[in-house]
Amino acid sequence: MNELLTIDIGGGTQDVLLWRQAQNLENAVKLVLPAPTQVAAARIRRATGQDRHVYLHGWLMGGGAVHRAVDEHLAAGLQVYATPAAAATFADDPERVSAMGVVICQEPPEGALAVPMGDLNLEELTHACARFEVGLPSQLALAVCDHGYSPGYSNRKFRFDQWRVFLEAGGELGRLIFDQPPPAMTRLAALASQAPGCLLMDTAAAAAWGALQDPSVAQMAQGEGVCIVNLGNMHTVAFLVRGSQVLGIYEHHTRCLDTLSLASQVERFIQGVLDEEEVFAGHGHGVARLPQAPRGLPGPPVITGPQRRLAQGLGWPTAVPHGDVMLSGCFGLLAAARSWAEETYPLPSA
Repeated sequence: MNELLTIDIGGGTQDVLLWRQAQNLENAVKLVLPAPTQVAAARIRRATGQDRHVYLHGWLMGGGAVHRAVDEHLAAGLQVYATPAAAATFADDPERVSAMGVVICQEPPEGALAVPMGDLNLEELTHACARFEVGLPSQLALAVCDHGYSPGYSNRKFRFDQWRVFLEAGGELGRLIFDQPPPAMTRLAALASQAPGCLLMDTAAAAAWGALQDPSVAQMAQGEGVCIVNLGNMHTVAFLVRGSQVLGIYEHHTRCLDTLSLASQVERFIQGVLDEEEVFAGHGHGVARLPQAPRGLPGPPVITGPQRRLAQGLGWPTAVPHGDVMLSGCFGLLAAARSWAEETYPLPSA
């Protein structure tokens, strides 16, 4: 692995790193761009302003902003048409999508604005970089937050079930990157279809790996352990890490937290006394720990992610891998990918 294109695809931004082994990392091309869901939402809203129907086509992708834009478009009395693949963005059950008012079809109706869907804007990125005489690496490592395919079952519970399976399998950091999407993880599967041969991670996992590229955070992990809190635009995920093992995971929706509730729940997660029902009842995902997880840590939690201001005043230090906070996920993808390829980036305990 001599080069790698890493893209950390979130709900607000997509963060991009073009890594080449022969190039000083500080000179690598780095981009922070609007997330694909934000781009698709902007195109739908433009059509709303023009009183035009829209036709969504392409791939299943992250919802969030595009879901809200579709709701607004329908509320304005305009039509939304979508292919079955694109419609799966909004719900696993096609009947639920139809109940929203979306018409599922294969061909675009006359006069409707075609809006491409998908988490990977590779063609646009290729053209943008070509303007600066930069070619894209052929190997890709991509991260998204996937809730999975779970018709008739809470997608919050289903997503957290995947964390539980990971912990029960041992919680090794190296298992957080893979070249085949796990069964039922449809968003990751869509990426694998768009970019055959790519490596895949969850965005929270990429952030945790990225935080561990900060030497001070790695040192804490190699001692009694560290709690890494990724404050993403959509999800807040905390990992208890000791050595190369994840010992506990907590996940909530960032919009459902304020500074006081964040502090309370993370501290109780570290102490091992946070109730899972409390998290789920507050519209979060859950909390799970291995029996050997510590009940308390000597140091404060370490934060990363674009919503770090939520922890302002708590005294929690920020992980700064390679001097760049916003690229934590990309650095995590790079480190995990090179570890996966058994190259020069060891697991933090090595």
